[in-house]
Amino acid sequence: MQLLKGKTAIVTGATRGIGRGVALKLAEQGADLAFTYVSSEEKALALEKELQSLGVKAKAYKSDASIMSDAESFVKDVLANFDSIDVLVNNAGITKDNLLMRMSEEDFDRVLEVNLKSIFNMTKAVQRTMLKQRAGSIVNMTSVVGVKGNAGQSNYAASKAGVIGFTKSVALELGSRNIRCNAIAPGFIETEMTEKLGEEVIANWRNSIPLKRGGSPEDVANATLFLASDLSAYVTGQTLHVCGGMLT
Repeated sequence: MQLLKGKTAIVTGATRGIGRGVALKLAEQGADLAFTYVSSEEKALALEKELQSLGVKAKAYKSDASIMSDAESFVKDVLANFDSIDVLVNNAGITKDNLLMRMSEEDFDRVLEVNLKSIFNMTKAVQRTMLKQRAGSIVNMTSVVGVKGNAGQSNYAASKAGVIGFTKSVALELGSRNIRCNAIAPGFIETEMTEKLGEEVIANWRNSIPLKRGGSPEDVANATLFLASDLSAYVTGQTLHVCGGMLT
């Protein structure tokens, strides 16, 4: 049985890494998919075809979730093309790492815009639809860095800590309408981005993790599926750590 059959899901920033893994997992479980990209049109169209090959309706939209007008017009387009919006996965995120003394105001602001304000924009944009439906699941991507901090990532840590506070507040506001809001805090997830770190750095990371391996996008996607589906019908306002025990 497909857990999301007949549901429509939105995934922001889905062309690579965790976002791509999440989109594929939700589609495998029967969800129709609307997803966003900002610049990787070739990858977006390839993913669109791959999702459609799984037997679901799928459409790529060029949209920047950190801009409120983009978020609003995107959601309007989704409602015109799909029957509903049942799941929102706020995945879009960036890093602009540097020590605080070297970090520019622009880099601080941009990370908060993409990682935190985009979640405000998208959640606000879908809220009316979910309130009318009296149902919905919102899943926000935070990070273990938002829980414990990390040197050289004060902007990223601040944005991801903000996601946790936002998630808890939305869960309290919308719970009476059967709208759930949860967060996922991935640890060291091995994607195209982490490959640039070099094998020695990656090996050191793996050795520091209790499960002795980095996570995969599928590990995060499985957790997202749980929170998106009725398997977690009595779970809201929570942060699920998918980190191999890093925060144990």
